[in-house]
Amino acid sequence: MDLQLAGKVFIVTGAGSGFGNAIARTLANERAEVIAISRTPDKLASLQKMYPKLITTLAGDVTEPRFLKKVLPFVGERRLDGIVLNAGGPPVKKATDCKPTDADNAYSLLFRWKMEWINELIPLFIQQQYGRIVSIESISIKYPLPSLALSTSLRLAITGYLKTLANETAPMGITVNILAPGYHDTPALNRILENKAAEENIPVDEARRKLQDSVPAKKLGDPDHLASLAAFLLSPVSEFITGQTFSIDGGSNPYLFG
Repeated sequence: MDLQLAGKVFIVTGAGSGFGNAIARTLANERAEVIAISRTPDKLASLQKMYPKLITTLAGDVTEPRFLKKVLPFVGERRLDGIVLNAGGPPVKKATDCKPTDADNAYSLLFRWKMEWINELIPLFIQQQYGRIVSIESISIKYPLPSLALSTSLRLAITGYLKTLANETAPMGITVNILAPGYHDTPALNRILENKAAEENIPVDEARRKLQDSVPAKKLGDPDHLASLAAFLLSPVSEFITGQTFSIDGGSNPYLFG
């Protein structure tokens, strides 16, 4: 299937590892041009080495106010076709352990910068009557996961904002969708495994096996497979899909409308 991505330009944040890295590689494999962003320059080096003509890298903290001003010059005179909003999650904590300062930090990490970037980019997308926005959140917006109170709360907030945005921009050729991954084999999973191991006083390897067994599919998700769905949603052929939150969790969502 031709996703018609060749020559299109995308910004992908959190591209150093995990979902962002997988999405950047998938887009490059479809001959799209990618501006890949990560806080860690070393992680970006391998991406640029793999796709020197298609991937441009930029190291920096996306939550830093006005950081997007440093990104847009990398787009230059090209048309920006879409963006993947992706960043690490807040600390693993139970609701009873959370403090107001934790909520403030989680707000900055999961919500504020995304709104700031969208405020800057939406006028560009409206002007060209085209744009694709995909935000990587968590299955915890469908049902709470243990000890992820901060992630659940703030990701629910950004989900509400993005759903509202999708309704407002649908007539303008702009789509806004959310991926809600469950347990995937990414570095971010280590935080959850370490917390589970500490709570149950078991080795991390055993915590990993127990977590994997809790998934109906009996395995962890592959970030590269999630990236294939992201690429579809970033493509022109997804023009009739907007305002949706996709569960990618190996069947863990217990509800009828997953």
